[in-house]
Amino acid sequence: MTLKKYKPVTPSLRFTVASVTEGMSRERPLKALLKPSKSKAGRNSAGRITVRHRGGGHKRKIRCIDFKRDKHGIPARVASIEYDPNRSARLALLVYADGEKRYILAPAGVVAGMTLISGAGAEAAPGNAMPLSAVPLGSQIHNIELIPGRGARMVRGAGMVAVLMAREGKYAQIKLPSGEIRRIHTACMATLGQVGNSDHAGVRLGKAGRKRWLGIRPTVRGVVMNPVDHPMGGGEGRSSGGGHPVSPWGKLAKGAKTRTKRKNSSKYIVSRRK
Repeated sequence: MTLKKYKPVTPSLRFTVASVTEGMSRERPLKALLKPSKSKAGRNSAGRITVRHRGGGHKRKIRCIDFKRDKHGIPARVASIEYDPNRSARLALLVYADGEKRYILAPAGVVAGMTLISGAGAEAAPGNAMPLSAVPLGSQIHNIELIPGRGARMVRGAGMVAVLMAREGKYAQIKLPSGEIRRIHTACMATLGQVGNSDHAGVRLGKAGRKRWLGIRPTVRGVVMNPVDHPMGGGEGRSSGGGHPVSPWGKLAKGAKTRTKRKNSSKYIVSRRK
């Protein structure tokens, strides 16, 4: 996909950069693979705000996505590439030879009409899924499981890609988009290729209203608040906040490491991200 700039016929269009939806389906999403979604507006089960600056936005429905790719050995035809309001990546609707339909994350280069397959014996081509034990070394992969059979958890955003670096015994070493090198069990499934819609990083919304359509509310800087509202608030006139930047709860921000030192999964990290 490519990016599109607009003529500045309005003030907001002067700065708008949108992605071209060429090749995407204009049909409604498959009703059998939709679930209702109630807006939480950043609140947890107790009704307290746990994620700030959320609320409003357009109504959405959840697309049921196959993150497991567990229909091994059954070829599937890509029926269409579709938009998903819940993520930056596009979706591909697969129609399997036995008639079942499933959504997957659309890999780069996969278009309607192609045939994909999953399993250890699959060809190493973009969109095919296989366990890490069968993926050729040096391959680009995405949609990676952390625990075998639990479904993909990592490298799912638009344009994301990881690289299979090595295999040692039961574990493979994966270089993640952050630069971190992590050990993952070779029985975990991964999809070959890069996640599609890599132009998403270049999109510019152009106006505050489009941000509100996405359900994101305005953010107020801590330095302009009062001392009662934020650790960096207060002071005479304009001030820098004093000291190291922190969150509203005093946690260090802007580059300080906040990862728990005794985290159980640290033993699987070969090299931390820079």
